[in-house]
Amino acid sequence: MRNVARSLWASVQGDPVFMRRVNGWFTLFWIAMIPLSVAMGWLHSVAFVSALSLWALVSGHWSTWQAARVEVTQQKEAEEREQNPIEERVVDKLVAETEISAATNGPAAGAAVTGP
Repeated sequence: MRNVARSLWASVQGDPVFMRRVNGWFTLFWIAMIPLSVAMGWLHSVAFVSALSLWALVSGHWSTWQAARVEVTQQKEAEEREQNPIEERVVDKLVAETEISAATNGPAAGAAVTGP
């Protein structure tokens, strides 16, 4: 059971669309809870205020952690682009796929370039 929960948690974390939806629904839920908690008098309950405080703490750290993960991924991608620039890959592919042969006549008798 524990392994199933861990694999489910790992797959959920890797899906940014799902995470955006979940966080959006949590936001709407807590916005709806504001007038409800005022009307029900829950703001005078120490347990409710403690639970709300813990949720704020957890969600704040979770969002910071997610942002840090994104920054690490962006940094790795930037390093990859720096080590293997797209311009060099394009030129290498053009050179590999282009044939150069001598022209038989005309003003460009030096070389003729043909592509795929």
